[in-house]
Amino acid sequence: LHMHSYIVNATIQVIPLAQDRHPYEWVDIAIEAIVAAGIEHYEVRAFATELEGTYDQVTKVYHAVNEQLLNRECPEWITNLQIQVRSKGDMPASEKTEKYRSD
Repeated sequence: LHMHSYIVNATIQVIPLAQDRHPYEWVDIAIEAIVAAGIEHYEVRAFATELEGTYDQVTKVYHAVNEQLLNRECPEWITNLQIQVRSKGDMPASEKTEKYRSD
């Protein structure tokens, strides 16, 4: 079986363990990969970047971030990925956060 093409909600977080430069510099490089991966819906937050797309789009971002850090010779990092999947329909982030919005 292949994962369906409904929308999933996810977060990706990179924790650089490298001491060769400020951690935010490595995070910026990771964010470059997220932007270049072409996922339509993403939002950079303080602790992680929120993603919304198909399972394949989200996992493509995950792979792109790790490849980018490897290619840019980051010595060591942790990548956390959380994915919420609904088996019979879209799982948009707005469904979970709408009631808390102040705008």
